[in-house]
Amino acid sequence: MARRVDKLTITFLVDNCIEWFTKLPPGFTHELPQHLQQKSPTLHIHPATGVPVLDFNEFCCGAHGFSALIETQIGDEPSHLTLFDTGPDSSSLVRNIAGLQVPADKISRVITSHWHSDHTGGLLSFLKYAKNPNCIVDCHPNRPLSRGMARGPLYDTVFAALPDDPSFDEIAAAGGVVEPHAEGHAVAGGGVWVSGEIPRVTSFEEGIRGGKRWDGAKWIDDELIMDERYAVIDVTGKGLVIFSACSHAGIVNVVRDAIKTFARPVYMVIGGLHLAPPDLRERIAPTIEFLTEKLVPAPTYVLPMHCSGFEAKVKLEAAMGEACVPAGVGLKVEVQGDRDMDARLLASKVL
Repeated sequence: MARRVDKLTITFLVDNCIEWFTKLPPGFTHELPQHLQQKSPTLHIHPATGVPVLDFNEFCCGAHGFSALIETQIGDEPSHLTLFDTGPDSSSLVRNIAGLQVPADKISRVITSHWHSDHTGGLLSFLKYAKNPNCIVDCHPNRPLSRGMARGPLYDTVFAALPDDPSFDEIAAAGGVVEPHAEGHAVAGGGVWVSGEIPRVTSFEEGIRGGKRWDGAKWIDDELIMDERYAVIDVTGKGLVIFSACSHAGIVNVVRDAIKTFARPVYMVIGGLHLAPPDLRERIAPTIEFLTEKLVPAPTYVLPMHCSGFEAKVKLEAAMGEACVPAGVGLKVEVQGDRDMDARLLASKVL
């Protein structure tokens, strides 16, 4: 089982959205102030005015996918850098890592949430960029040969396939150490929990309609996407920070499994909620009802990203107010644990 961490820092490296100006809660920082505070090389001084000039060529770009850098620290132990997913392509992740001056060579583990190329497409380019021969690639062992999508109403004809995910041989050739896991396990010195296969227990979360997998001879139904996994960090005095990159399993199923595993309240839910497709609109209302009414206590923050969709974000904001955070690529989040608070809450049986 995972250990509780005393400090968690998250940097979003790939997301569909870029958010520069919206008001954020304490502990959240937009990309622009990070460049100004760090005296980033992406800035230079204007010769006439003497003020910093922003070089947008070196700032983060958006892309349809997800990647987050997770830094965890327990007590006085060295911190651990873990990369959760790698975005969709060979350029967006490494560009954003360079722009934010992320020490890529210090990232010791990459967790792939599932085998979809908008989450694995940047893996090989990252490994080559980072040049860390000991970087572990933590993945589900059941890698499909190919995945495709079929449209309704019958969902019987594949209209397009996703780019192939990196093979185990390609990962090794790029410098990664392949470490397959189908079961839940703790990594990063015990500070990050990677789930096993997610139990499907919620009646309205019935998989992804039209999901297909190539079995070597034909397309077969693959709506449940059972290789999907989530990651959890348990922060002292706060509770669970849950990363669900795409929520094909359903975010309610994800949260329920995390609570069952840890018996701790949820502090933050992060990532794609997969509520954007029009044929999944009916899931928005019961999902929000679960997060805001049935889940007690409700999460302090929900960060709907990637595939959550505009309608879900708007309705979450209406239901949760500022607890629904408009996160995007380049954003940094710092969560400071509180051991004294943890002890008090444990004594009162809140945690």
